Amino acid sequence: MIIFDLKCENGHKFEGWFKDSQAFNEQNEQRLVSCPVCSSSAVHINPSSMTIMGKDSRVAGKAKEKELSPAKALQLLHNYIDKNFDDVGNKFAEVALKIHCGEEEKRNIRGITTSQEEESLKEEGVQFFKIPLPKMNS
Repeated sequence: MIIFDLKCENGHKFEGWFKDSQAFNEQNEQRLVSCPVCSSSAVHINPSSMTIMGKDSRVAGKAKEKELSPAKALQLLHNYIDKNFDDVGNKFAEVALKIHCGEEEKRNIRGITTSQEEESLKEEGVQFFKIPLPKMNS
């Protein structure tokens, strides 16, 4: 079973559940898929922010990729953030506010804050989000 985010020609977004991508293609070609709002059958897949690779999405003849364990996924995320974000330590709130106000160049930063600093950043309209990153031992 696969769930697609769909969009009709009039911009209405909705979900469609299909056996596989081929089932969607066949039904869509026969104009059996229609918008629940306006009944338009001019429907296409709306790209979503997350894609899960399944057996139908592999290129024919390509070796089966190993499954990604949660520990490996966390390690990859940790490595990405280490390589692509400046560590400003406990000055996160100060640096984030300076970037927000244009006093420093925009860049990816990471660091730590107190609850009070987080509230101040929210009040100032500074966008940020917290990602708990456990330290990996190997």
